[in-house]
Amino acid sequence: MNALLIKTEQGQQAFKARSAQLAGKLRSAYLLFDGQRTVQDVLKATQGLGVTLQDIDALQQAGLLAAMQPLPAELEPVALAKLRTPQERYRDAYPLAVALTGKLGLSGFRLNLSVEGATGYEALAAVAPKIKEAVGQQAYVSLEQALFA
Repeated sequence: MNALLIKTEQGQQAFKARSAQLAGKLRSAYLLFDGQRTVQDVLKATQGLGVTLQDIDALQQAGLLAAMQPLPAELEPVALAKLRTPQERYRDAYPLAVALTGKLGLSGFRLNLSVEGATGYEALAAVAPKIKEAVGQQAYVSLEQALFA
């Protein structure tokens, strides 16, 4: 229940297509999974909507959410960059980008929508300079590492 879940590419496509799998309360819960909030955090936040652990399990079983995989500590950043595919870079960077733009509040709403609309590495890398401009270099470092290191 303390697991960190992130949106999958399949989930993002279902979200954009307004799939019935993500209707109503599940759509609201799905939006909260950013790799920073635990399942328990999302359940608390959506308690009033009636989202249950079974609902979240169903999203995971459908392939719309996936467990966030921790990176092995023994991998150095240089070696990691050589090993990671663009899809892996996207998977690692996406939750960071969502978290950074989410902290901007209403002023970052459009930027957050751009991040949510980025369904692949290239699209997220294209939005990255705007994120850097909005949050500043210090906050941007982790995203830069995830995308380009």
